[in-house]
Amino acid sequence: MRQQLLQLQREGWIEAVVDHDTVRGRTGRPATVYCLTDAGEHLFPKHYDTLSIAIIDAVSEELGMDAAVRVLARVSDDRVNVLAPRVEGRTLEERLELLRSWYVADDPFMTHERDGDDYRLIERNCPFYNTAMNRPALCSVSVNALTRLLGVRVRREEKFQDGDGRCVFRVYSREPVTDWRFTLET
Repeated sequence: MRQQLLQLQREGWIEAVVDHDTVRGRTGRPATVYCLTDAGEHLFPKHYDTLSIAIIDAVSEELGMDAAVRVLARVSDDRVNVLAPRVEGRTLEERLELLRSWYVADDPFMTHERDGDDYRLIERNCPFYNTAMNRPALCSVSVNALTRLLGVRVRREEKFQDGDGRCVFRVYSREPVTDWRFTLET
């Protein structure tokens, strides 16, 4: 058992805390309490997607579709407010490079490529996959936030929901967006 605990500790999934208030058995030594670290949380099942779907449905059913759209717009606004300072004053190419970290820093599953005058932002792993597959309106958050952060029209041309195995956002470099309004993706 001790070897297993040491291995989990080395991997950073648990931490040992000596409890001086509790004495173990006949030895009189303080007890060691093992606690899960934030890094170890992934080892246990989570049902965030189920909760997210239930919340989206509850807002839509209880408050109406307009309220659900306002909530999605707010989520988009929040994402933009976090990322806008990082991309401000940068070229489109530089913005795209920074937005590779859309979900996580230096995301190895997010790339971009030039396609004529346009660009394609390619997402090969969606952290919200289960929720997005069941409530695709959630993806409108990404399309709208990317449009605002890049300052040009963005459209998703490939989708996990369509069985494409990835999402590809076409970035229309010659179509600036100045009068932006949150819209649901069609």
